[in-house]
Amino acid sequence: MGVAMREAPLMEHLEELRSRLIWAIVSWAVMTVVAFTFRVQILEALRRPLDAYNASASLKAELIVLNITEPFLTAFKVAAFGGLALALPFIVYQIWAFIAPGLYPHERRLAVPFILGAGFSFALGAVFAYFVLLPFAVPFLLGFLGDVVTPQISIGMYMGQVVTFLALMGILFEMPVVSFLLAKLGLLSSRFLVDNWRIAVVLLVTLAALITPTVDVVNLSLVSIPLMVLYGISILLVKWAERGRPKEVETSPA
Repeated sequence: MGVAMREAPLMEHLEELRSRLIWAIVSWAVMTVVAFTFRVQILEALRRPLDAYNASASLKAELIVLNITEPFLTAFKVAAFGGLALALPFIVYQIWAFIAPGLYPHERRLAVPFILGAGFSFALGAVFAYFVLLPFAVPFLLGFLGDVVTPQISIGMYMGQVVTFLALMGILFEMPVVSFLLAKLGLLSSRFLVDNWRIAVVLLVTLAALITPTVDVVNLSLVSIPLMVLYGISILLVKWAERGRPKEVETSPA
């Protein structure tokens, strides 16, 4: 009898998790269909960094198709990314709804700020990558050998790299939002972040080097410096969260 009583809550949690995952996937699929109807506009927007390079290059870069399925697969990839961006607030809500029953009442009030903040941060990271990073990275990479080669780029590879970079920057820009939430839940302290800032700098620079599409100092700085700024913002937000956190849930992981 005791075993059955212990298994029941577990099965209920697993069923709830399954339900939330299904709703998240369905929302992503629906938004992907919506984005697919605008696939041409999205593809044109994503090729603008390449067009900016062509505006000043002596040898123009061309997007080419290497096989008959590449146009469709490329359109589907960019639509999936657009669908993820559109469905992100609802997906975040599903995550929150799953963990909310285990939270205190004052913690549940963070739902709206967390959902809106997560969506805004992802969009801000993608916009930063699109308007600041890619306009530097694309010309540097394509012009690295000068006029020795004529760039002919697979559309699938180009769009895949651009979309991946936008998604990575969107995820990294979630750092302050996640830090604030963890602080409100009593799982992160500003003291821990301040005491370990040197380690954080090394990790952030290493991460920037891994995701930066180029190896020059300028483009590395364009990624690493914003990440350090985000770390500083995270510290400020955690300090703010600590001031409003009830004493009974104040803990420090340090």
